Amino acid sequence: MTMPPGGAVHLDSVDEVPVWLEVNGEPAVTWMCTPDQLPELVVGWCYGEGYIDAKSDLLSMRPCAKEPGFWVTVPDARYATVEGQERRRVLASGCGAVTTILGSLSQVPRRTERPAIPDLAQTRALFKELFARGERYKETGGIHAAALTDGTALLVHAEDIGRHNAVDKVMGGRLLAGERPDDLILLVTGRISGELAYKAARARVSVVATPSVPSSMAVEIARAAGMVLIGRAVSGTPQVWVP
Repeated sequence: MTMPPGGAVHLDSVDEVPVWLEVNGEPAVTWMCTPDQLPELVVGWCYGEGYIDAKSDLLSMRPCAKEPGFWVTVPDARYATVEGQERRRVLASGCGAVTTILGSLSQVPRRTERPAIPDLAQTRALFKELFARGERYKETGGIHAAALTDGTALLVHAEDIGRHNAVDKVMGGRLLAGERPDDLILLVTGRISGELAYKAARARVSVVATPSVPSSMAVEIARAAGMVLIGRAVSGTPQVWVP
């Protein structure tokens, strides 16, 4: 809170707007989100939901000129299924998000190699850098952040009022740059929920780390995917779940 001239109180707030997406001519989702990095949000969400597996699967993406929204076209086979399974939509635990969840853990994409546990001191340092980049967090405190890192430097960073939106933005940013998130480390500032763990597993990241903790479903998904989870990552005693 700041006190402007004249004594009136100015209350800090975080931008939040609705942004809609249609996929192959059908309504897919409306986000309540921070209104920046929107192409990254669209691409990352389509990737996390299984509509695309690479930038080349995005046949077209057109923004609406009158209001925040996008029309996207993807291959018909991708639109109908997720990893060959019929889509099932659920109300997820993360920020009221509606997401696609798999019918069983056997359908979780599994890594071929067991990932190494990253240097935990370096992970703390990367979180410190992530917090330092958070301009909106410094201004308001009411924002989530996510980043992809190779364990040495932050490669993609995003902030959003929704933690899942922040993750989708960094995934989308990586894909739009012509790169993939495979084998990278995902840093998130909020709880690791089951649906967030599934997004990470589908992206084939090696590690997901948070200053908070994972849910029990996230731990099960991570084990099925062969992915490491790190909770309490900025504390002196991080908690590590290995597959």
